[in-house]
Amino acid sequence: MIPMPKMIRALLLLFCLLPLGAQAALEIRITQGVEGAMPIAIVPFGWEGPGARPPEDIGAIIQANLHRSGQFSPMEQGRMPQRPTRGQDVNFQVWRGAGVDYVVIGRLVPAGADRFNVQFQLFDTVRGRQVTGYSIPASSSQLRRAAHMASDIIYQQITGVRGAFNTRVAYVSVTREGGEQRFALQVADADGHNPRTIFRSRQPILSPVWSPDGRRLAYVSFENRNSEIYIQDIDGAQRERIASFQGINSAPAWSPDGRRMALTLSRDGQPDIYVMNLADRSLQRITNSRSIDTEPEWTPDGRNLLFTSDRAGNPQIYEQSLSGGQPRRLTFDGRYNGNPTLSPDGRLVAMVNGDGGRFRIGVLDRQTRQFRLLTDGRLDEAPSFAPNGSMIIYATAGRGGQGELAAVSADGRVRQSLVLQEGEVREPAWSPFLD
Repeated sequence: MIPMPKMIRALLLLFCLLPLGAQAALEIRITQGVEGAMPIAIVPFGWEGPGARPPEDIGAIIQANLHRSGQFSPMEQGRMPQRPTRGQDVNFQVWRGAGVDYVVIGRLVPAGADRFNVQFQLFDTVRGRQVTGYSIPASSSQLRRAAHMASDIIYQQITGVRGAFNTRVAYVSVTREGGEQRFALQVADADGHNPRTIFRSRQPILSPVWSPDGRRLAYVSFENRNSEIYIQDIDGAQRERIASFQGINSAPAWSPDGRRMALTLSRDGQPDIYVMNLADRSLQRITNSRSIDTEPEWTPDGRNLLFTSDRAGNPQIYEQSLSGGQPRRLTFDGRYNGNPTLSPDGRLVAMVNGDGGRFRIGVLDRQTRQFRLLTDGRLDEAPSFAPNGSMIIYATAGRGGQGELAAVSADGRVRQSLVLQEGEVREPAWSPFLD
């Protein structure tokens, strides 16, 4: 048996022993941002409909998104020298004097029955010009998403990197009812709002992972008292079981094209890595050893798999070509390295690194072989990259050992915690881009 928390939990169900938590929106707290973050002002949006208040505060959502990235330092509303809602009213000199490099203004305009246009403009105060401007149509239920889309555009225009605000996060939570645990697979917006339950069970749920098109989740369920792998539409319309072999069925991972699933099976003895063709359910065995091989992760080209194995005596990460040959060991820092996840460009491998009784999130550059620790927790696990590669979400032990989620930038300079007001969460998975 391997005395390491992630692999033990994945294979021996220690997850069901962890006291998890309640269903509620995640509250995101910025614990560390980039020194010298970009000064920006998001002016309160104008409202041109009936009543004193709009159905959503678009400006506040955009401001929270940009602040949450750690890259921006938004100006407080009380310090704003003016509050324009139209481009011709922006006074660049006044904003420059206030030390603001960029200004966002906008309006929420009714456009029919339950229809609106979210209009916004981004201005560069140093150059004294408009950078971009859009009008995004939306219903009342789509206004938060429209604000996330606007945030993505603003973020990309300024940083050159595609924004990931209009994405989602899947995670597992557990409530207690009558002294019994109730597990739930949930999906929320990337800012923690609009949580929805995809599946409920009285038995543990593990390892949710998004399909490349962002429409389905694969996960491990123990509802039938044995580990089984399911695929489910995020709208809950369709659910199918794809692996229920004797022994272990765990650690699903979609191929980049969405046609295959890598998974861990012990049907032939020890846990090994297999690839399933989802069209006909045929299996290709990738590893065949006396060790525990688990936690597969595809390279972006779909030709190789990374996985965790104890074949060297303790868990380390290896890379295996699907065309054959011997696996190549990638990690050498620390006594434990597992749960690999690749950045979207395939350059960085995030992992759980264990040494000296602590388990933290680290990244390995596949080109330079340089390894770096990003977190300093006691029990950090389950890393998952944002689709733009800028942030890594992971599970951690919070105060008093309570489980919560956190996020760290790929360079370690930005940190956030994502906390439920009550209870705990585990097993985060960041969605791909949704358009």
